[in-house]
Amino acid sequence: MRLMYEKEFYGREVMNVIACEGLERVERPETYKQWQVRNMRAGFRQLPLDPKLMKKLRGKTSIYHNDFSVNEDGNWMLQGWKGRIVYASSAWVPA
Repeated sequence: MRLMYEKEFYGREVMNVIACEGLERVERPETYKQWQVRNMRAGFRQLPLDPKLMKKLRGKTSIYHNDFSVNEDGNWMLQGWKGRIVYASSAWVPA
């Protein structure tokens, strides 16, 4: 079940971020910091992360696999694989 989930939801993104460079790279998404600037200019403000939720997520990922990580940067939840950020999540509301 875990392998199917990883293959379907993370496999292509992880391969693109970690292994592909130059013309082989499928997409070059903007960094989460670029999105933060864009959202703030559009009139949104970022909501803080729930510390209890972050603690729960870290606990679950630590038993899931050692190479998978969940970290925080400001009000961003960063999901990574082998030290590389794969997803950055945050919540925004109109300012």
